[in-house]
Amino acid sequence: MSSAPLAPWLAPQLQALLAQRGHAWLLQGPSGLGQFELGLALVRAWLCDAPTPQGACGRCASCHGVDVHTHPDLVVLMPEAEMLARGWPLTEKAQAEIDEKKRKPSRDIRVDAMREAIEFAQRTSGRGRGKAVLVYPAERMNAVTANALLKTLEEPAGDVRFVLATDAAHLLLPTIRSRCLGHVLAWPDPADVLPWLVRQGVGETVAGTLLRAAGGRPDGALALATQDGARNWSELPRALARGEVAALAGLPLAEVVTRLQKLCHDLLAQRVGAAPRYFDAADLPAIAPPLRVLTRWWTQLAQSARTAEHPLNAQLATEFLVNAARQVLNSAS
Repeated sequence: MSSAPLAPWLAPQLQALLAQRGHAWLLQGPSGLGQFELGLALVRAWLCDAPTPQGACGRCASCHGVDVHTHPDLVVLMPEAEMLARGWPLTEKAQAEIDEKKRKPSRDIRVDAMREAIEFAQRTSGRGRGKAVLVYPAERMNAVTANALLKTLEEPAGDVRFVLATDAAHLLLPTIRSRCLGHVLAWPDPADVLPWLVRQGVGETVAGTLLRAAGGRPDGALALATQDGARNWSELPRALARGEVAALAGLPLAEVVTRLQKLCHDLLAQRVGAAPRYFDAADLPAIAPPLRVLTRWWTQLAQSARTAEHPLNAQLATEFLVNAARQVLNSAS
């Protein structure tokens, strides 16, 4: 198992970060730009036996340890659900509790995991290249977990460095933000993203559609590709105007709400004379629904988003949302 090459819009950012000194970095920016990948590449270079100005060598024992998620001097702190989704191992205790169905994987970074990471930070480096802690997404630390980290950020051990990566830096404690050097991820050029998407296995004919559907976010476009996101994307507004539930059938309810929010966003933009972001202008109704109807729909979708992870009946909820969209889209006439 080896690490995939860093995306072309992240590589120059990694090089710039490696040229600077600091014990704690906060990588922030809109979701889907590669915060985790950049953070992992940064700690991988720090721990590498033969690093270059461009990053880790990719061939040494340290790089292999990071690639197979067994490096003794690296701790990656994520919610357990995120750890499992990305293939990172849980502690034996946590895995046993989940396997025995005593609890579900956490969606927040647990305070006991943070305490173990702080204890790790006090120990001597196993390979002599220092130690690293990567926290992602950092906003998933609750107040107790964040305060446990704060003391270590204030007085770090001499050979440990931290990377916090987030797409919601405003949710972090101000004291956490103030103790980190900040880096805002650069928005990638589509000319870099489209060939990268094709290399990830996305069809060349749909890569542009998916990138637009994801609002220009590369990770979002890749996720949509795995969700059949290109399925009649340009036809979605017209299908919803006809009340066709099949246009969103089989998708998780949270994704249904997200796609409707994207359509509502573009209709609001169209109504005030701005350019749409997620759909081509030709895919939208010639006349946008009234502003009062769209703002009411936006509020309803925001309410639906809060309960989308725990619907009583996802199919009925989808049918309700499609019917509401049909009414909105036909209100212009």
